[in-house]
Amino acid sequence: MSDTAPGPRPSDGNAADRVARIQAEWRRERPELDVAPQGVFGRLARLAAAIEVELERVFQQHGLTSGEFDVLAALRRAGAPYERTPSALADSTMITAGGLTKRVDRLEAAGLVTRRTSPIDGRVRVVGLTDAGLALVDRAFTAHLANEHRLLEPLDARDRAELERLLRTWLDWLRPEP
Repeated sequence: MSDTAPGPRPSDGNAADRVARIQAEWRRERPELDVAPQGVFGRLARLAAAIEVELERVFQQHGLTSGEFDVLAALRRAGAPYERTPSALADSTMITAGGLTKRVDRLEAAGLVTRRTSPIDGRVRVVGLTDAGLALVDRAFTAHLANEHRLLEPLDARDRAELERLLRTWLDWLRPEP
């Protein structure tokens, strides 16, 4: 077990399962309806909330929010010299320009990123990692991946692959906005 955060509480699958309790109440009150989808969506919602808490803990240990980590990681993924234009950065992080500006402002104030004029086109600005930002994102990403591995521990490799396949199929069908 990793030392990134305390582990989630195990579930014994009994009456402590709120989703099952809610489904049972609806079955009692509306027996003519199939409430089976609530089992999937209710658990997905609870799982997403629990995962968010577990991921955020690691970012906080590095002095970051998940949004700030997202910006630093997008710059790191760009490869040396670890720069992107604000529009490319917004596309890579899937946030609005306004949201990106606030995050970049905070990261710049912390000395983790810089803004400068592009040497290729003086009308274009670029955001880049500082040496401190590069070191921090590398440490945070290593801890983040260890945490994600920890969170997947209850699933064996076959279950992980099947879950990923199912989620990909479902997302392809829904075609959410990028």
